[in-house]
Amino acid sequence: MSNEQNTRAAARQFDIPGELTGVAPYGSGHINDTYCAVFERGGGPVRTILQRINTKIFRDPAILMENIERVTAHLAGKVAGEPDRERRVLSLIPTRGGGVLYRDGEGDCWRMYRFIGRSTTFDQVSSAAQAYQAARAFGQFQAQLADLPAPLLHETIPDFHHTPKRMATLKKAIAADSAGRAAGARREIDFALGWEPQGRVLLDAGLPLRTTHNDTKINNVMLDDATGEGICIIDLDTVMPGLAPYDFGDLARTSLCSAAEDERDLSKVEMDFELFEALLRGFLETTRGFLTRDEKRLLPFSCQLITFNIGIRFLTDYLSGDTYFKIHREGQNLDRARAQFKLVQSIARQEDEMNRLVESI
Repeated sequence: MSNEQNTRAAARQFDIPGELTGVAPYGSGHINDTYCAVFERGGGPVRTILQRINTKIFRDPAILMENIERVTAHLAGKVAGEPDRERRVLSLIPTRGGGVLYRDGEGDCWRMYRFIGRSTTFDQVSSAAQAYQAARAFGQFQAQLADLPAPLLHETIPDFHHTPKRMATLKKAIAADSAGRAAGARREIDFALGWEPQGRVLLDAGLPLRTTHNDTKINNVMLDDATGEGICIIDLDTVMPGLAPYDFGDLARTSLCSAAEDERDLSKVEMDFELFEALLRGFLETTRGFLTRDEKRLLPFSCQLITFNIGIRFLTDYLSGDTYFKIHREGQNLDRARAQFKLVQSIARQEDEMNRLVESI
């Protein structure tokens, strides 16, 4: 069975009335395979989001989907009285056999969400207003999950933002040099090893454990086409216990610089302070009621830490032969690492001013 036939067959396993009329790749995610599946029924076309879960990364899809069911149900309760509530939280579509996870004959695992219309995701921030709305939405996401009942969510990727363990993995990749690439990445390796001592700052700060998104890229928030408001947080695979500054830092990583994540001209990779201020004000507007003083104080540093963290992950993947992140050209993961490390340096130069802004707010 071809990939297209397999995808169409999977789409038909979900409880959507009508005839399947089309399935096409959708979005720009690095990990899962995402499609827009369209069904035709009496009232017109019904769009859905169909995803093949990357089980090399998420090795236990059952606990992954258990997390997502709990989170979406809790969020749905939070927005139950709001206008347009169907667009404010992801909604899983059950399979025809029951449950929300479908395993096909090839061993692939699939899920389906209702399509959220009249909204768009962006791979890059285009304005301070857009940055503010994205940060406000991610802060609201944390606030809504602050009272998620026990037990804790499963760790779908253990130690996801644990920088010392990420560094240990990088060192193993350097030593193994399985793809024969270490010599050409010496400058990046030296930078990573030199920054390593700062990797424990958040871990040693005694911050409370919270329910966090852990992958707050700008393209994981849907912005309303008419108002620009951040209306729905998507890509819930890594929602699990974490530290609040992780989410702010990861959003900052993908928002503070107009250059692409894999920009080769590093002179373009600089932090925009105006965008940082917009992010900070948006995030604090929806989180100031529950964040501790130390959590707020460490928000600027988190921008460096998470940018460094993803940089060493890109570098590790490059040295290991590009086995985790999807690439579209040779050397893309090394270019991604270089851009992240340059952004770390730019953020560090402005850290004092960032800290003063936190205090003033």
